[in-house]
Amino acid sequence: MKLNRRQFTGLGLAALAAPASIIRPAHAQPKPGDELVVGIWGGAQEKIVKQYIEPQLVEKYGCKISYVLGGTTDRRARAYAERGRPSFDVLYLNIYESRQAVADGVTQAPTAAVERFDQLYPLAQKGGYGVAFNPCTVVYDGTAAKTPVKSWKDMWNPEWKGRIAWPNGLGAEGISALMMTAKSFGYDITEFDKVLEKVAELKPFAGIQSSQAQLYDMFDQDVADLSVEFASFTRKYAETRNPDCVIAEPEEGMAVTMNVACITEGTKNQKLAEEWINLHLSPEVMIAYAREVYYSPTVKDVEMPDDVKGKVITGGQVNDLVDFDWDYINAHRAEWQAKFDRVLAG
Repeated sequence: MKLNRRQFTGLGLAALAAPASIIRPAHAQPKPGDELVVGIWGGAQEKIVKQYIEPQLVEKYGCKISYVLGGTTDRRARAYAERGRPSFDVLYLNIYESRQAVADGVTQAPTAAVERFDQLYPLAQKGGYGVAFNPCTVVYDGTAAKTPVKSWKDMWNPEWKGRIAWPNGLGAEGISALMMTAKSFGYDITEFDKVLEKVAELKPFAGIQSSQAQLYDMFDQDVADLSVEFASFTRKYAETRNPDCVIAEPEEGMAVTMNVACITEGTKNQKLAEEWINLHLSPEVMIAYAREVYYSPTVKDVEMPDDVKGKVITGGQVNDLVDFDWDYINAHRAEWQAKFDRVLAG
């Protein structure tokens, strides 16, 4: 059976998006001195929420906002350890972590208690409240290409032999590369061994890249010419360091990755958490993210300013993003990682 777009987007996901009609128990109104604990990435993301979200909540309620900064690995582990008695109120996770966290009872399914819930694209109403789309695609040195990359299959063109920095493991970039290989060559998601065999045809790799910084250094040092990476970060890299770097728009689509704001199960600050997320979904914050890091908006009612138009995904383009069956992927993650290490990384 071939893996088509409907299979990618439709399998096992509906249960993770709660109907908007769900009514949660009544919660106390916020009061001065209440503390909202937010787990989020540092850098630009911390800067934006402190500038646009925190002041509005503090002014309205006299509350305090505390942050736990860093990557998702540590805060996700902490949230699981504290399940049902969380120290976090709002937890930012990636697309696959967020859906698993709802299934595991660590975070709440999204509801219309967040006022702007209905403005979210359907894809952003799963696993929490999507706050930023960050498409993953083929990126490459345009001077090394005989013809522009128009398909994920083009990675198998002869000019890229020995020049590909394959993304490590089963993170967002790695899964995107593997699942888009499956989609492009007609493999079912259950045929992971065939996917690995196909990717193994690309070996020897120029290297295995584990971060944007490592990949961009490999490009700068002429170690590699092509990889799979986030379009947003790569656009910043191309504009500031390497104008020869091209972000492909393959005919099969770009893989969707997404940052998701989640409310923990058992939070004592339900309404504050809902208002925090509602502010994050405002046009003002969406535009700030687009300008700062080229993150694409997850809401339908924001008009992007001219300076970022064409640099982020909006409107009908969202429908072209390719989603995956994260239930199936998460259930096979350990098995797949072992196979990846043996077949591709070894």
